[in-house]
Amino acid sequence: MATPDPDKLMAKADKLTKLSFTRWTADWKNATSLYEQAAIGYRFRKDNEKAKEAFEKASKGQEMISSPWDAAKHMESAAALAKELGHWNEVSDFYRRASELYRECGRSQPASDALAKGASALEDVVPDEAVRLYMDACVILEEDGREQMAFDLYRAATSVYVKLERYADAATFLLRWGIAADKCHAVNSQCKAYLSAIIIYLYMHDFQQAQKCYNDCSQIGAFLSSDQSRCASKLFSAYEEGDVEEIKRVAQSSPITQLDHVIIRLARKLPTGDLKELNKEEAEEEVLDENDLT
Repeated sequence: MATPDPDKLMAKADKLTKLSFTRWTADWKNATSLYEQAAIGYRFRKDNEKAKEAFEKASKGQEMISSPWDAAKHMESAAALAKELGHWNEVSDFYRRASELYRECGRSQPASDALAKGASALEDVVPDEAVRLYMDACVILEEDGREQMAFDLYRAATSVYVKLERYADAATFLLRWGIAADKCHAVNSQCKAYLSAIIIYLYMHDFQQAQKCYNDCSQIGAFLSSDQSRCASKLFSAYEEGDVEEIKRVAQSSPITQLDHVIIRLARKLPTGDLKELNKEEAEEEVLDENDLT
């Protein structure tokens, strides 16, 4: 049996969706079936450009016949083909549209997953958009009270920020992860996120911000009594004493080796700046504080 010509299927489907003197309403049901057949035919031919277009139209058709789930599936197929073609703007647009369609079905997990797929596809080529997609994917799950399902997304976004050397953004995102972990009582993940943020600030050689972060996180009892808190405290002591060997030893300790690899790599490069200068700055600040009192 001969395989139907996808070009003819597309032409026939397009005709069914156009109004004329003899057709007053579009026949989206039959047109959608033809678009789907054409998409499969083009994909079999490895004509990805035309297959992408056919899946787009099939998605539109499923929307028109009130089937957002199938519309989302077809939009994801179009997005995957856009990725193969290197059409990066379409990758983002299509996965975002698929996510919206899943949300119309009341399905937060596949809606978030669609954005995560887009983010993963764009990490190396459009990293800023990848981060935005990861953040939006997190929000979808958080709004549905499923914070724990977002942990891999937080991890992925943090990794992208570190690759971009946007360390302050990475630390901020880790603190947000800690808040999400707190909401779902994931204490271990919460404490790891806070220690990771502190390590990033130390890697930036921003000792003051690292201490502020530690003090803020220590307002939470679960962190204050944790191994991660004790590890951070040891790091601060070593920094204050200017003990490079102790910093390196603590960076090899269990609480840090249990963190994500991207954070472990940063920790093993500590200290990144001159500890003598750090202590000199602290001494100058103490003199200023004394002058304020007088």
